[in-house]
Amino acid sequence: MEIDARGPRFAAAVTTVVLALALITQSAWVLGWQTLAFALGAAGGVSRSPYGRLFRTLVLPRLGPPTEFEAPEPPRFAQSVGLLFAGLGLVGFTLGPAWLGLAATGAALAAAFLNAAFGYCLGCEMFLLLKRVTVRTE
Repeated sequence: MEIDARGPRFAAAVTTVVLALALITQSAWVLGWQTLAFALGAAGGVSRSPYGRLFRTLVLPRLGPPTEFEAPEPPRFAQSVGLLFAGLGLVGFTLGPAWLGLAATGAALAAAFLNAAFGYCLGCEMFLLLKRVTVRTE
């Protein structure tokens, strides 16, 4: 079953704000929240993440019917990639080195911003590339 493409893009916009705040403040608590949000999105899909739920309950009722749909697997994989980078950032902010926290959080922020601003999901593209490579080698 395909999902409304506006949901992951909304989640990316909220993620962009949260990651920017985490990067500016270098707060392990803020990045910890985003790491949890990524973990829930990776485990249950984007629609079960906190931002997916926010989209479904507060934003979607105010929008018209969706015109663009996408498979749920690529955004779910993107959440896993975000989880990896946020986890690395969390290690950097809590245990050091600080540059690891800054670099990993900055990379996650860049990817979230690309999705929010331009609809280009790096994690989704990684998923599709890996899927093509896997199909060719089988």
